[in-house]
Amino acid sequence: MGFNHVFKAKLDWLFSKKETSKYTKSHSISIDGKAVLHVSAAKAFKGDSALYNPEDLLLSSVVSCHMMSYLYVCKQNDIDVVSYTDEAEATLEVSADGSGRFIAIKLNPKVGITNKDKIEEAIGLHKKANELCFIANSCNFPILHFPTCEIAATN
Repeated sequence: MGFNHVFKAKLDWLFSKKETSKYTKSHSISIDGKAVLHVSAAKAFKGDSALYNPEDLLLSSVVSCHMMSYLYVCKQNDIDVVSYTDEAEATLEVSADGSGRFIAIKLNPKVGITNKDKIEEAIGLHKKANELCFIANSCNFPILHFPTCEIAATN
């Protein structure tokens, strides 16, 4: 039997008199005990390109959650991960009516481990990490993985 956690966020937006013909898309999101997150629409949708946008945040959530799930399964399998980077990308499809949806996210994790005998297993564990990832389990589009793994020097 599982259990539930509740997460809360507060959004604040005010009309800006500087924007006479359109609403500004910039707003802030507050989560108790954390720095305020300033958000806008993506530049392509007439937002402030200097601010994070919901699309950035969704991609960031997938990348971050996958890494944490991956580190968890590696620990369970006695694989010592010493480095992890990912240059991920998300594809957003926009319809003629203005609606849109993500159609895929591509993760490109590059992992450094300490044991060369575990490289193949380390690559395979991305599948298990995806199965456990809270965010991936909440998405209705494919999350594709193109992992690499190498032996990394330890400090």
